[in-house]
Amino acid sequence: MSDDTILLAHGSGGKLMHELIEKTIAPLVGGAILSTLDDAAEIVLDGASRLAFTTDSYVVNPIIFPGGDIGRLAVSGTVNDLAMKGARPIAISLALIIEEGLTIGELTRILESIARTAREAGVEVATGDTKVVERGSADRLFINTAGLGVIPPERSVSGANARPGDVVIVSGTLGDHGLAVMSEREGLGLSIPVESDVRPLTGLVEALFAAVPAEHVHVLRDPTRGGLATTLNEIAAQSGVTIVLDDESIPVREEVRGACEVLGFDPLYVANEGKFVAVVSPESADAALAALRAHPDGEEAALIGEVEDAGSRKPAVFVRTSLGSRRFLSMLTGEQLPRIC
Repeated sequence: MSDDTILLAHGSGGKLMHELIEKTIAPLVGGAILSTLDDAAEIVLDGASRLAFTTDSYVVNPIIFPGGDIGRLAVSGTVNDLAMKGARPIAISLALIIEEGLTIGELTRILESIARTAREAGVEVATGDTKVVERGSADRLFINTAGLGVIPPERSVSGANARPGDVVIVSGTLGDHGLAVMSEREGLGLSIPVESDVRPLTGLVEALFAAVPAEHVHVLRDPTRGGLATTLNEIAAQSGVTIVLDDESIPVREEVRGACEVLGFDPLYVANEGKFVAVVSPESADAALAALRAHPDGEEAALIGEVEDAGSRKPAVFVRTSLGSRRFLSMLTGEQLPRIC
């Protein structure tokens, strides 16, 4: 056993978290299903039918932030992980870990948000649990969820499916959620307020599949902890490819970019909770982009890069600058924004 201790950075979504999962957690408890390390597990029933199954815990601080709250975050994050496998969500569980001192009024507000978001996502809260812990033990409220969905037979989506020649599309602007939470937590008082993008993505994903052949949608992933940079590094590693982004095509709101510059953050590493990355066949690029932009949740979708053969090199992500050079985009290596989801 190692005497190394767990750091907050082990939960940041970056390199340390991946090492913890791959070197400690997965070898001890994992099997064939867990080894894929997608956003949701794919479980095959009776030789044909496929379910997507996921679980997540939400420990955001503060529990209410501009544009959302921990309840909307929990429902959205769970159904989005199912959607990233191409699944149609059908049910979620809801476990509440409540710290002594939370008011009934605050809890009611969060539960009402959960109910609204579940209706928006077309999913039912089917089971749950409630625990209360001593004051100071849970930072007011923690939420754990699990989600279950059905994967249509024609869909096959995985982080391991990116192919050379594919294009990379992002469904909207980046960094909104992380900056909104940080602004509220630290009382930054930004001159132009930033709101979280937290939302269920089920409708937007279905719009994508309605517009292009299912076999042309290879990868879906929501860039949450660790942001776009970490998510694309995960995809590159799973698929054994190189991903090259066009710096000027990556959509970031000016207020988010400006706040990141002041705070010393890179928006490509800031968490998102209402956006996804799609890796699709090049022949469906225009149709996919048009379908996303036609949906209210994807109006700012953009084609931001392409997939290349890694050859003899290690899988990696690069950004093509306006000068034509390439800079290496690594996975998040430390802790940029703690407790944002």
